[in-house]
Amino acid sequence: MKIAALMLPALLLSTSAFAQTQVNITETAPVVTLNVSEAVEASPDIATVGTGVETRAPTAKQAMADNAAQMTKLIAALAKAGIAKKDIQTSGLRLSAQYDYSARNPDGSQAPAKFVGYEAANQVTVILRDVAKVGDMLDRMVAAGANSISGPTFTIDDPRPLLVQARGAALKSAKTQADFYAQQAGFRTARLVSISESNSGGGQPMPQMDRMMVAKAAPTPIEPGQVSASVSLTVQYALER
Repeated sequence: MKIAALMLPALLLSTSAFAQTQVNITETAPVVTLNVSEAVEASPDIATVGTGVETRAPTAKQAMADNAAQMTKLIAALAKAGIAKKDIQTSGLRLSAQYDYSARNPDGSQAPAKFVGYEAANQVTVILRDVAKVGDMLDRMVAAGANSISGPTFTIDDPRPLLVQARGAALKSAKTQADFYAQQAGFRTARLVSISESNSGGGQPMPQMDRMMVAKAAPTPIEPGQVSASVSLTVQYALER
């Protein structure tokens, strides 16, 4: 019985030591690291537009009230045009005091700023799912009271199929390069040992359009062009004889 009591702690100690053991396998063959990027272009199928209303009034309360009335009209016009509620999102609301800094003293120096009222601004982001009607929608926004518009930004609603194509092209390019290095260095083949990826779904920066106060008679011309989905891979190949 005494022998068993003495052996048990030793067995527990041995088990604990085994559980903490780590095994690291180091690649012994030469390794080449490649950074490869590929992009696939396609026609965009959605457009994102920023629109809103800016109003000024002597008091903050009046500026906000006027703005709310005009924004309600604008949002109603978007809904009437077939824009789903889920595709309209408030992106910013601002109320700020306004001052006139143009006054000068008789000696030409800067006069104290003069308070002139308040400015209220309300902006929404709108997703347009019919790219062919973007120009017409911009004109409808202005006709409904919008005096601030930014965009459009064209993108692809589901870039995953394009990313699959770009990923395949990038991996194929990486393999071709790795095989080239292997052959030039006197090795038989290149074996893939690691891959890391970064990607983007495709799009373009949102340009800022000038304020528009009156809708044009002809639809605003808009050209969607092409957008791309890109994949960047960092791959490592072991060169084998």
